[in-house]
Amino acid sequence: MGTEDEADLPKLPAPARRALAGAGYARLEQLAELKEAEVMQLHGMGPKAMNTLRAALEERGLSFRDG
Repeated sequence: MGTEDEADLPKLPAPARRALAGAGYARLEQLAELKEAEVMQLHGMGPKAMNTLRAALEERGLSFRDG
């Protein structure tokens, strides 16, 4: 029990983890509701972290919102 509330994000560099946590994102499903550009605007998000997030979303059959 309780696993629904726990973060399920992949292993990311510390600045990227802090950026997501600071913006209130802890789950991949939350990121799938955002445009990729919105996530990139978070301070601390770099290309490596974005690649990791894209791959993690794809593994779950998810992706960033387009347009």
